Amino acid sequence: MSPLLIGSCSWKFPSWEGLVYSAAKDINYLKEYALRYKTVEVDQWFWSLFEGNDVKLPRDEDLRSYSESVPKDFRFSVKVPNSLTLTHYYRKRKSDPLSANPYFLSLELWQAFRSRLEPMADRLGPLIFQFEYLNKDKMKSQRYFLELLGAFFKRILSDDIIVVEVRNPNYLNLDYFSFLENHRVCPVLLQGYWMPPVIEVYKKWRQKILSHGTLMIRLHGPDRKNIEARTGRRWDKIIEAKDDELHAIVGIVKEMLKSGVNVYLNVNNHYEGSAPLTIERIQKLIG
Repeated sequence: MSPLLIGSCSWKFPSWEGLVYSAAKDINYLKEYALRYKTVEVDQWFWSLFEGNDVKLPRDEDLRSYSESVPKDFRFSVKVPNSLTLTHYYRKRKSDPLSANPYFLSLELWQAFRSRLEPMADRLGPLIFQFEYLNKDKMKSQRYFLELLGAFFKRILSDDIIVVEVRNPNYLNLDYFSFLENHRVCPVLLQGYWMPPVIEVYKKWRQKILSHGTLMIRLHGPDRKNIEARTGRRWDKIIEAKDDELHAIVGIVKEMLKSGVNVYLNVNNHYEGSAPLTIERIQKLIG
């Protein structure tokens, strides 16, 4: 049976004092985090695309600091820069015209980013390609999207664990899961936003999902702004318990682990109000 790697989406939350951290400030958050968990999702390098400016890439000092703060069996799952996954720049207003992103699926940018990660290479877990909802203005069809993505994956020739997250519910079909299987790229099952429940996706595509050696499940809530308003962005309490949902997700996680699949379960504060407390609830259900 494979071990479950469970952690949070980011870690720099002073309100976790008493839950994860010994103090709210003047501590090495990651070092104390790594005493409790074996993995974390890094999203700070995702926010890299700013019109009129160079793409932001990870700083060596951050990479070395993070690597030195955790034990050798710790794993970072890293969201690749959105400069690789956004088809267009973000718009300030919906009425603004779309401006194409020249770095979309750029081999040169991928190589520059991946080389920057070398200081933490021995602690790298999955590299996450997160794509936004792709409407017809941004992507003419799923078929075209898969053609572009397939050409990119063939060129990068990576030995890394690569996982893909899409936010178009209608993309979760046979073409998509067959594409991932053929390119040896692993799926991300996302709970939240516009996506169907993880349990439904798993039941429908179980055989395809279990064909992979690694799977990532990311637990996000359906309404980010609402829970931020209710918590005041203080993440130390369960605000909206999802008991039935968690039981169902734990059930499929157990099945995947028994099948030999390595599961990364990344929990966001926005899911129930406090990632550490949700993780504690999951660990009790897992047993």
